[in-house]
Amino acid sequence: MKKYVLASKNKHKADEIKEILGENFEIQTMDEAGIGNLEIIEDGSTFEENAEKKAIEVFKATGLPTIADDSGLCVDALSGKPGIFTARFAGENATDDENIDKLLLEMSEVNEENRTAKFVCVIAVIDKNISENTQFFRGECNGYITKKRAGTSGFGYDPIFYYPEKQCTLSELGSNEKNKISHRYKALKKFAESI
Repeated sequence: MKKYVLASKNKHKADEIKEILGENFEIQTMDEAGIGNLEIIEDGSTFEENAEKKAIEVFKATGLPTIADDSGLCVDALSGKPGIFTARFAGENATDDENIDKLLLEMSEVNEENRTAKFVCVIAVIDKNISENTQFFRGECNGYITKKRAGTSGFGYDPIFYYPEKQCTLSELGSNEKNKISHRYKALKKFAESI
């Protein structure tokens, strides 16, 4: 069994990653690794930069193999926004609902065919030491932004992200189905296959 510390304090993200990777991996959260108080400033300009920064900081603090995730929603009509600012689109401590409300407001004049978007996930992995190259794994999930929320499962922007192949929002899919098609699943699958 391969053991990694996950460079995240986001419980939803940790649960999702554990579920996707399954029994062949033991994933410790930052709290479980005893570094729950570690603050990491995400000041990179790309998903890759932010994921790598998180992986490096957690590896330095623990000396253990580390996996970090930076992900976000990129909306074509908004020139890729919210992008790396997805979690704090409506402000530093914004809730999921506040972020969704701001996005829907900014897109209120955007017609149906121009509401295309994608979720992006970049996984950064440091296995043995920082001087080795960080490994990156990227996954994307394409869809559309709806005009109103639908569904009750998931988190973040799931209630307004319509996935055409399933003809529903990610929130309506439920976590088991979402975890088979999501951006995070695609990136983590590439990571798992590389080991």
